[in-house]
Amino acid sequence: MRIASYNVENLFDRAKVLSSAEWSDARPLLDAYTELTKVLQQQAYSADDKTTILRLLDTLGLTSSDETALFLLRQNRGRLVRRSTNGTVTVVADGRGDWIGWLEMKRTTVTDLAVRHTAQVVHDVGADVLGVVEAEDRWALRHFNADQLAPLGGRIYGHVMLIDGNDERGIDVGLLTRGDLPIGCITSHVDDADLAGPIFSRDCAEFEIALDDGRTLVVMVNHFKSKGYGGREATARRKRQAQRVREIYEQRRADGFDLVAVVGDLNDHPTSSALSPLLGSGGTGVAATPSDLRDVSAFAGFDDLGRPGTYGTAARTNKIDYILCSPALFATITAAGVHRAGVWTASGKWAMYPTLTREQDAASDHAAIWADLDL
Repeated sequence: MRIASYNVENLFDRAKVLSSAEWSDARPLLDAYTELTKVLQQQAYSADDKTTILRLLDTLGLTSSDETALFLLRQNRGRLVRRSTNGTVTVVADGRGDWIGWLEMKRTTVTDLAVRHTAQVVHDVGADVLGVVEAEDRWALRHFNADQLAPLGGRIYGHVMLIDGNDERGIDVGLLTRGDLPIGCITSHVDDADLAGPIFSRDCAEFEIALDDGRTLVVMVNHFKSKGYGGREATARRKRQAQRVREIYEQRRADGFDLVAVVGDLNDHPTSSALSPLLGSGGTGVAATPSDLRDVSAFAGFDDLGRPGTYGTAARTNKIDYILCSPALFATITAAGVHRAGVWTASGKWAMYPTLTREQDAASDHAAIWADLDL
């Protein structure tokens, strides 16, 4: 059996603001979007809140209109703001109950060639069990399976599952398995919370897969808080996420499941403090003891194609995609590596698909990571 993890970076469409060539351009807009969304959910808006709302609307370019090239303020019933003919903008709602609407990011279609490259990566990796990150929804995965993978030949996935997570941009985690590997019990952790609030930026979705010999493979698909913006707060969020995943993993082991894989985009490098509950000794409670999870990149025959990272330039600090295995699962590995042909490189650091001649047609800026298991 081959298991793999791949950040597909949206299969068909994605938020326009994420398409910026420079992350520094998108960061203040994403920060403003996140802050404004939180303020708008409050039951009562104080004078300070209204000042904050106006400031953030201005940052997003929504002062003079409900719509920009990147964002849309929907005011379906009631009004959040009123704009006068002299240019004055006033927050007229006194709380969430005074209006029905929301703030949303506009989306743009991924290029056809980028979609085909994504399908080529999935086809070439040939995983029997594939954890996917940043997929729009289950229907997008199903259309991708039938319309993009099927024409390439070989087996398509018989089981496709995705549960909507906590990210308002609609980037979720899911699982695809071959037809002879049915997905059984599914557990979502979107509502997990601690004293600091909700834990998972997206989800830690658990999927149980029945094997022919009666055993069960548990796959936990994750997408931790991004490093792109948020600073120390983002790092602390990733550590909380790692701690909670560790707790869930330990519970599954205690329940008698020996074959467990934690996969996905964890958005930090292996020696980071944020991932220490999973890859070292750190955190609180059970996560304060050394973890027995093992990264497939520690397998003696792991093929990194000459570059240690899985994202962007594939530098060591860009090693952010993982397949972490319980001891019994790690012992079954016969081969492992990365597939990087769908990632753009302007400097020829690795071989790309011949048809990948410009960055916007890349399958993803993440490499797929895989492992062969003798089960």
